[in-house]
Amino acid sequence: MSQLVTGEAVVLQVRIARMPTRALACAIDVIIQGMVLSGIISLLFGFLISEQSSEALAVALVIIVVLLVVVGYRLVMETLTRGRTVGKMVLGLKVVRDDGSSIRFRHALVRTLMWFFVDFAPWFAASPGIVASLMNKQGKRIGDMVAGTVVIRERQQSMSSPPLFVPAHLVAWAQSLELSQLPDELANTARDYLARFTELQPAARAALGETLAHRIALVTAPAPPTPMIAPAFLSAVLAERRRRELIRLAVVRPVTTGPFAPANPYAVPAGPFAPPSPYGVLPPTPVPVFAPPPPTAAATPATHNAQGWATPGSNSSGWT
Repeated sequence: MSQLVTGEAVVLQVRIARMPTRALACAIDVIIQGMVLSGIISLLFGFLISEQSSEALAVALVIIVVLLVVVGYRLVMETLTRGRTVGKMVLGLKVVRDDGSSIRFRHALVRTLMWFFVDFAPWFAASPGIVASLMNKQGKRIGDMVAGTVVIRERQQSMSSPPLFVPAHLVAWAQSLELSQLPDELANTARDYLARFTELQPAARAALGETLAHRIALVTAPAPPTPMIAPAFLSAVLAERRRRELIRLAVVRPVTTGPFAPANPYAVPAGPFAPPSPYGVLPPTPVPVFAPPPPTAAATPATHNAQGWATPGSNSSGWT
């Protein structure tokens, strides 16, 4: 891993592409260039050997075609794809500037010209680029140094890390934690430690875990009710911190005001869109059972007089 500092003074953790991976990507590009070059020359073969074309014209035409394919391929590809060729796409590589931003035409032009005329030029035995890449800590060849670029690996191997969770008997303690004093930098360091937990040596793993747990315990309260090992303590704190952050992000903000505004605009959505819980599967919410309404009393039959009007009070549902 290496660090790139952006123009906003943000440190980016990137994985630098080394010489073997870059050589394989370059080999793929050279094969593609060779195929394209062979196809173009085969199309021009009839004109090159005809009696109407001079030897000087044929040589000039071949040189122009070679330059267009070898130089133009890299220049066009890296400019349009912002730092990728076909070989780099296959191996998950990308050319970026020293501050981590995407390259532009001038960077691709400088890299391509230096690649053809200096780094891998046949009159230099194709050695300057290889030597510079092996000696530079970021794997830069001369073209990268002049253009201010670096080749990084975009596809990184997934890091195995224990999932963040809170033990069932510590749920109440985790929900009562005071995490407002926990800085983001310390939380990210603890998360990186858990992500690389299996990659560390046992002695370094234990020492680093105890140090991080002690630092986090100083800015959080209360202490766990039962003794915990450092990784379990860090996992519980980070899980609770993530749960609260997800709830905060999942809050429905008010979008309307006035009489048609929702009654509780800051309620946490329920159902399939609710934030995940680090406490495992919670018991389902019981479905309310509604009792049927009590039967109504039978209405008194109505009696009518000779004129057809109901007798007052003879029927509770009629007119009185």
